[in-house]
Amino acid sequence: MENLAKNDLINAIKSLMKNSEIKKLIETRIKEFEKIREGSDEEIFKELCFCILTANFNAEKCIKIQKEINTGFLTLNEEELARELRRLGHRFPNTRARYIVLAREHLNSLRSIVNSGKNEGEIREWLVKNIKGLGYKETSHFLRNIGFKNLAILDFHILNLLEKFGIIEKPKNLSRKKYLEIENILTQIAKKLSLTLAELDLYLWFLETRKVLK
Repeated sequence: MENLAKNDLINAIKSLMKNSEIKKLIETRIKEFEKIREGSDEEIFKELCFCILTANFNAEKCIKIQKEINTGFLTLNEEELARELRRLGHRFPNTRARYIVLAREHLNSLRSIVNSGKNEGEIREWLVKNIKGLGYKETSHFLRNIGFKNLAILDFHILNLLEKFGIIEKPKNLSRKKYLEIENILTQIAKKLSLTLAELDLYLWFLETRKVLK
């Protein structure tokens, strides 16, 4: 039964892959992610801040907030940043401002961490343990958005989609063990489609939302 459910999802993704417009949009987005990693320490840090903001909050609104605050992620003190997040409608302005200010401690070391030569799973573990406000989903999101390709971003859209296709029962709590278990399922699906997990995520997001964001 599980294999039949996977095949249904695989066929739905294959259908999207035949659409040249969607395929080109996803290829373009992947190239944009790679460029961020090649950019400045500040650009990488701003992407980290974006992913801190996405925890339990709307990704599209976070994109708008990221553009609006921009270098303020680097310069505003905690009170000023919280005020801006509140003005821009973030659900958790105080907590996220505190996490972002604390994360500045790693601003100049992020590049060496992500380019350490360790595998993506090891880099994710380090970030989860050392940067407050990042869980597995947010850390995987950050690493994907700076060009890494082999981690799954298990946000509620993806979990809803996998449940809808009968592949998983949506967990009430996404523990590390459960996260890695579902990530492994997506890895198998990605291999059958000859996609990276980064590409698969964008196709899954489009299938569920009809949008390609970041």
